[in-house]
Amino acid sequence: ETTSISSHDDSPLDMSWPEALHKRVVYVILAPITFPLYLTLPDTRSHEMRKFFPLTFIGSILWIALYSYLMVWWANVIGETLGIPTEIMGLTILAAGTSIPDLITSVIVARKGLGDMAVSSSIGSNLFDICVGLPIPWLIFFAIQFFKSPFTEIPTVSVISNGLICSVGMLFLMLLVLVIGVALSSWQMDKFFGLVMIVFYVLFCILSILLETGHVSCPLKLTPDYC
Repeated sequence: ETTSISSHDDSPLDMSWPEALHKRVVYVILAPITFPLYLTLPDTRSHEMRKFFPLTFIGSILWIALYSYLMVWWANVIGETLGIPTEIMGLTILAAGTSIPDLITSVIVARKGLGDMAVSSSIGSNLFDICVGLPIPWLIFFAIQFFKSPFTEIPTVSVISNGLICSVGMLFLMLLVLVIGVALSSWQMDKFFGLVMIVFYVLFCILSILLETGHVSCPLKLTPDYC
């Protein structure tokens, strides 16, 4: 029996043409992603390929970096074409797109009964993004500028956001909502917990967009003179 490319079992990936119509649609949609991965990365779910797991791990990170670059590039083009501010694109499209790997891994470990790992992954990934993913590109940019012109003033990167302080504050509130939601669900990940988190995420996005567009004023707004 043909294994669907969207399944979450531990069997090796099967790229043969499926028989069911809906599986064929999924196959075509995922082909631009699955075919490059299938051709370049050893499938460690196969016993013969398990010894190549370091190559698969490093290659997966490189592919994620490439797909992330393309996603940012295309999202920026779409935002400029439709007149959508970059802040809103970052809060919605980019935030959702860059979190898809976290979503997939959380679903996999949650199905295996590792709820603690799924919840801690959501918190740890955000800390990694803020403490590592955000400053490292800036450090690389400053290093390149320094080696290009070591005796000149290194340019700065200005961060101008209408609701940045309030958005960060809402992130802390979302952390409290996460803990309270798990407690109300008797420390289990169930449908009620998922519904609560989705509702609060929608509210967070709406309020953040209103802050960035100026429809709601952030009382903790900082002007560029104080940044």
